Amino acid sequence: MKNFTLVLGASENPQRYANMAIRRLRQHQHPVHAVGLRPGKVDDVEILTGQPLFSDVDTVTLYIGPQHQSSIHDYILKLHPRRVIFNPGTEDHSFQDTLKAHGIQVEEACTLVLLGTGQY
Repeated sequence: MKNFTLVLGASENPQRYANMAIRRLRQHQHPVHAVGLRPGKVDDVEILTGQPLFSDVDTVTLYIGPQHQSSIHDYILKLHPRRVIFNPGTEDHSFQDTLKAHGIQVEEACTLVLLGTGQY
């Protein structure tokens, strides 16, 4: 079973960081799931809507601001990823504490920088 990265807040807009992250993850041969507000596609990755359940998510990388995250807290907990990356502007310390209490690693980092520096 492959360990996927789930990009939450995915967008077809190439100017959005979530879109850049999807493309960069694929360039680095990481399997990707993508969930956004609208269906679409970024290269070979289908953008799904809603809260599809996956059993193979290793990392969730967030591109949703904290003011819009409360509706996805339970969703992320159900996925039980190994880690959640809070990209700049997505930090929510209360939710981060909840994730840690559930044994999920939390990183405040930029997925693009992690990939670019070989730290992903």
